[in-house]
Amino acid sequence: MADLGDLLKGFGPQVLGVLVRRGGDFAAAEDAVQEAMIEALRHWPQAMPDDPKAWLVTVASRKYVDAQRSELARRRRELLDGDRPAPGPTEQVDDTLLLLFLACAPALTPPSAVALTLRAVGGLTTRQIASAYLVPEATMAQRISRAKASIRGRRLTEPGDLGAVLKVLYLIFNEGYGGEVDLAAEAIRLTRQLAAASDEPEVAGLLALMLLHHARRASRRTGEGQLVPLAAQDRSRWDTGLIAEGVEVLQSALARDRLGEYQAQAAIAALHADASSAEETDWPQILEWYDELNRITDSPVVALNRAVAVGEVDGPLAGLRAVAEVPADVPRQTAVRAYLHERAGDLARARSLYAEAARAASSAAEREHLTRQAARLHSS
Repeated sequence: MADLGDLLKGFGPQVLGVLVRRGGDFAAAEDAVQEAMIEALRHWPQAMPDDPKAWLVTVASRKYVDAQRSELARRRRELLDGDRPAPGPTEQVDDTLLLLFLACAPALTPPSAVALTLRAVGGLTTRQIASAYLVPEATMAQRISRAKASIRGRRLTEPGDLGAVLKVLYLIFNEGYGGEVDLAAEAIRLTRQLAAASDEPEVAGLLALMLLHHARRASRRTGEGQLVPLAAQDRSRWDTGLIAEGVEVLQSALARDRLGEYQAQAAIAALHADASSAEETDWPQILEWYDELNRITDSPVVALNRAVAVGEVDGPLAGLRAVAEVPADVPRQTAVRAYLHERAGDLARARSLYAEAARAASSAAEREHLTRQAARLHSS
């Protein structure tokens, strides 16, 4: 049954794409595809169809029409068949990218776009998505329902904004691994497909950034699940194959001479990956890239990360002066101040700030890490 589930996961976006390109409403078509997949789970173990995709398209189209008839019967009985997706061949092209853009419609909030992308494009079940996000299945079902309700009735035939798609993919990637589904790997898979069909350097930049970050995954936590800072990570556990691929993808993107924020972030990640030890990190070049990134984004988060680089290049007091220009409510600002005060030798102030940052931490792992830092200084 697991193999059948994987097969259906692959067919889901393709079948949905057929219905949408035939003019079907995205949200209603997605419901119909899910129902068709349930039917497949019931019938295929007894008799596998010769053409599984065509079978799913036929059943999903029928489910779609049945749902439209139920909804419109009271108001438009004479036009019931008007909302049937136009008949046509079962196209063999991969509609994943079309669905990716439609799932990132401007009408959706980022969390809704993420959930809908994983459901409609990634082919994940509501339970799998809920498990990955560590929320109850009912909560995720409501989020997906709200996402579909916000675009229900619209003919989403125009390509969405590439920037929004890249942002959603990066949001998925940053969720990493929280349940039975590896969202980082899923984000990389989808971004690979987008990069293969696009010559936009920012798409390649995002793929490179994901690969370079994912290469360090095995070293980010201890066996007990505790966070390990970049400087303390065992670099022998980094995936050199992913690093090499990420650098190659990045170099190809930079050669197009259209720099964007994902390329700049990937360049910073590549410099970290290139250092055989924390002490050998090329901080001056990293600072130059943060200057570029700050110019592109004007983001307070980037400014905070740049302050760390300033502290490494010009000393912790210079870093603290740079942090002073970052709003106090930016996540991790207090933790960065603690680190720089420790570097400057003000251990009492650093200990106090680590404790303050721990109280404001957004995750249990981060809170535990910062608490350990405060306790370490208390005993020193």
